[in-house]
Amino acid sequence: MHNKYMATALKLASKGRFAVGSNPMVGCVIVRDEQIIAKAYHQKFGQNHAEINALESIDFNAKNATIYTTLEPCSHQGKTPSCAAEIIRSKPKKVVIAALDNNPKVSSVALMQAAGIEVVTGILQAQALELNRGFHKRMENNSPFVTCKIASSLDGKIALNSGESKWITNEFSRADVQKLRAQNQAIITGSGTVLADNPSLDVRDKNLPSPIKIVMDRSNKITDKSLNIFKGKQAIITNKTPQQVLSLLAEMQINNVLLEAGSLLSGAFLSENLIDEFIFYQAPILLGKEAISMLNFEVKNMNEKRQLTISDMKIIGDNLRITARIKP
Repeated sequence: MHNKYMATALKLASKGRFAVGSNPMVGCVIVRDEQIIAKAYHQKFGQNHAEINALESIDFNAKNATIYTTLEPCSHQGKTPSCAAEIIRSKPKKVVIAALDNNPKVSSVALMQAAGIEVVTGILQAQALELNRGFHKRMENNSPFVTCKIASSLDGKIALNSGESKWITNEFSRADVQKLRAQNQAIITGSGTVLADNPSLDVRDKNLPSPIKIVMDRSNKITDKSLNIFKGKQAIITNKTPQQVLSLLAEMQINNVLLEAGSLLSGAFLSENLIDEFIFYQAPILLGKEAISMLNFEVKNMNEKRQLTISDMKIIGDNLRITARIKP
């Protein structure tokens, strides 16, 4: 029964994907006598958390009820009230939590138990951790979750030797990339890509957020302020190394980053083991041996190969979208 209600809470949590910013996505369901009496999710950064929204709808009266929440409730006062304190005030008999919060400021389980509330943890934990993978990685490693997006031919080429690359993939894949960008708070590219393609890297759908744009420019080539990269969302030009850039983004409370760059920069991130996930969009075309390969990195022997685990494959029009994680 716990799984059923937690699955509902996780589905609710995912609705906040485009709006919670540096906060985690959280869903909450309140059950009394096997009936859902309240449900809510964290809708937008700076607004009330899921637990407060759910409790508000029942006038903070959860007596004899069980509260299901996808993440350990916050126990500190920030932009919003302490969820743990409001839960205790509402007097539920039980709180069921999917995943504990690795934010050092959060320690609500002990507080709720001290108030006489039974606490159960670990229900659908894997799904909850995956939902907020960027948040958890930032809290644990002081670095955001990095997804590298690559559009290529079936023979692994991203552009002709001349640099021409428009368009390898179809319009449906390009529309899918727009949603992918909106799910990340920052997008990293290189000066070479900016000068070759003059992209804006903003999300075309004005109902979706655009990420902050980070341009890695070690040679100070970006001087023309009329480039499209400077239109729309904020653009930061930096000569920092890949690891330094990710540390900077973590300080800015960025959880999820999209790497959308050329083969040299993507290869540099891979060589430094800074990519968590790849999303490949592959078109049914072949560009030949002179075209530019998707990743420029060195493998001297088979022991140095990068092993991937494919987690998802989809057909998008006549393109193939492959999601793959770096295997530990």
